[in-house]
Amino acid sequence: MSHRAHLFSLRVAHAFREACLDERYDGRRFVKDAMAGITVGIIAIPLAMALAIASGVAPQYGLYTAFIAGFVIALTGGSRFSISGPTAAFVVILYPIAQEYGLGGLLLATLMSGALLVIMALMRLGRFIEYIPEAVTLGFTGGIAVVIVTLQVKDFLGLPIDAMPEHYWDKLAVLGQAMPQIDTMSTLVAAATLAVMLVWPRLRTPVPPHLPAVLIGSGLALLLNAGGAGIETIGSRFSYLLPDGTTGAGIPPFLPEFAWPWQQPGPDGEPLGLSWTMVQELLPAAFAIAMLGAIESLLCAVVLDGMSGKRHSANSELMGQGIGNMVVPFFGGITATAAIARSAANYRAGAQSPVAAMIHAIVVLLALVSLAGVLAYLPMPAMAALLVMVAWNMSEAPKAAHLLKTAPRGDVLVFLTCFGLTVALDMVIAITTGILLAAVLFMREMAKMTRVTDITDSKRIDRSQLPEGWRVFKINGPLFFAAADRIFGELAELSREAKGFILYMDGVTVLDAGGLSALGKLIDTCRETGSQVIIADLQFQPLKALARAGLEPEAGVSRFTPTLAAALEAAGTGNA
Repeated sequence: MSHRAHLFSLRVAHAFREACLDERYDGRRFVKDAMAGITVGIIAIPLAMALAIASGVAPQYGLYTAFIAGFVIALTGGSRFSISGPTAAFVVILYPIAQEYGLGGLLLATLMSGALLVIMALMRLGRFIEYIPEAVTLGFTGGIAVVIVTLQVKDFLGLPIDAMPEHYWDKLAVLGQAMPQIDTMSTLVAAATLAVMLVWPRLRTPVPPHLPAVLIGSGLALLLNAGGAGIETIGSRFSYLLPDGTTGAGIPPFLPEFAWPWQQPGPDGEPLGLSWTMVQELLPAAFAIAMLGAIESLLCAVVLDGMSGKRHSANSELMGQGIGNMVVPFFGGITATAAIARSAANYRAGAQSPVAAMIHAIVVLLALVSLAGVLAYLPMPAMAALLVMVAWNMSEAPKAAHLLKTAPRGDVLVFLTCFGLTVALDMVIAITTGILLAAVLFMREMAKMTRVTDITDSKRIDRSQLPEGWRVFKINGPLFFAAADRIFGELAELSREAKGFILYMDGVTVLDAGGLSALGKLIDTCRETGSQVIIADLQFQPLKALARAGLEPEAGVSRFTPTLAAALEAAGTGNA
């Protein structure tokens, strides 16, 4: 692909076609894909379960997402190394939906978000990832990390809280009230799990840190529970219904069945049902999921491009994400998107193509059907510690700290705004406000760059050609609505006593409707005062804008010349 073609191209299964059909795919590459897929699949199993629990649903739904959406998106998407599944970024959106609408509402919102992602792909909106400032992404990911950590405090410390309230400050109040009831055994398991994840990378082994961390945490919890500690596990908290009507502990050791999302349980345990009112209520949440999914998956693809030197197809990736999120709800899977940490691990493990992501999905599937009994022993405090580490990694705290120290004040303001609004209110509000604020601050800075200078006495002006009472002004910078009124207002003041003046505009690259309006007012002022204006050396875009607006020379008032020299000559001969 050419330098920017990846931002505009669209074809289903772009990455698979490019890596496996357009390029030579042999046994050697398959072996590398298999090893990478197995590695990431092992990483994904506890993460998928933990993220499903954090999103307010049973752990098996995270596994369904990892192997169904993970396979479909890898096959149909546009990034060859991306691993898709449940991610921490979605927790702040999915948890409130699950609390208010139940599993059925969450699956219906996921289905709707998938349709929105497909529409975004067809509209070629993938290229707009370029226009999201880093301060915005760091702000909302940092805010999401804080919310995720707050939600894990309950299980990390073993606090007896049945349900967390909706608003952040209420969450803090409930946690504060429950603090005297900390369970030391649960805290010990969580602390041990977290400690292993922090220390393990220093050993420089190829084994990912949260695998030994979860194993050690589970072993410790099993030992403590044998002594009567009563630490909660997946098996003690979650249950499922067997075909014969009996109840099993933990997660079901069989594949999900096809079911319409709206026939899944609502908040009261009964089928949710489908209605236009329900669709309207879930549409804002679906839009938020789609927007975050697009941002997360495309940012992941950009990171992988930097690591691998390859090029993803942005719109093809949106298409794959959309298809995956439209398929997975029919099998009980929650929202999926590309996970940066798992995708980076996939590439570092030697992945060659999307086949690695497909093998990762198969590994998760095999774990579900063969290891469900073992997975039931995973302790909830260890799952909480795992998510605390995930939140820390996704926050990119070192990068955020560097931004706060070195970035301009405008970027710091955007970061703090996005961060604060994500924590206190809502991620969609935070992103929208952050982008708007960044745009306004950018326009302010651009407006400051536009200047008008009196160059009448400069060396490049031949004063012998310039009649008495004439002046020459040079404009540098874009003349858009935020700058035009100020610039032409200054010109009106500077030229008040002049018989005529030349506007040298070779430094004006943009002239918008606001600039045209301000220029028209200046010409009207010249007409009223009897002065004359010559506009010289217009660039292509301003010239095109003037032509489209139908602004023509007016005898005795205004004139246009191709160069400054021609303007001086016209002024000197009195032909202005």
